Amino acid sequence: LILLCSSSGLIPRLLCDVLSLWICNLLAHAINTYAIDDSMSHTGEIKNCSQAVTGFFASMLTYPFVLVSNLMAVNNCGLAGGLPPYASVYPTWVDCWRHLSREGNMSRGNSLFFRKLPAGKMYAVDQQRFF
Repeated sequence: LILLCSSSGLIPRLLCDVLSLWICNLLAHAINTYAIDDSMSHTGEIKNCSQAVTGFFASMLTYPFVLVSNLMAVNNCGLAGGLPPYASVYPTWVDCWRHLSREGNMSRGNSLFFRKLPAGKMYAVDQQRFF
């Protein structure tokens, strides 16, 4: 079972979920305990907002695990998007992590508005035109 899970994206996804919950709850507890005074007005709303903000922060920190998990889900699956030249084939999720880290690509797709291309990186692009 461990050998099966080590080649898929299950382990990084589980790590992501556990770390995200831990970071979110730890930060929310610290903010609610030490930064928010119970005598303040709108304490309940502020505590709810702190939970949302810490959830967003935790998801930013654990995004590399989500990325690796998603890449391993389509890794060598037989579809064009999961095969070369569009995607590399990885034997394990650790190899995928190392490859993305080496290329400086651990946060690819993390921004809603901007897409950055690492220096010197060329991606395969179809030359077909659609009319």
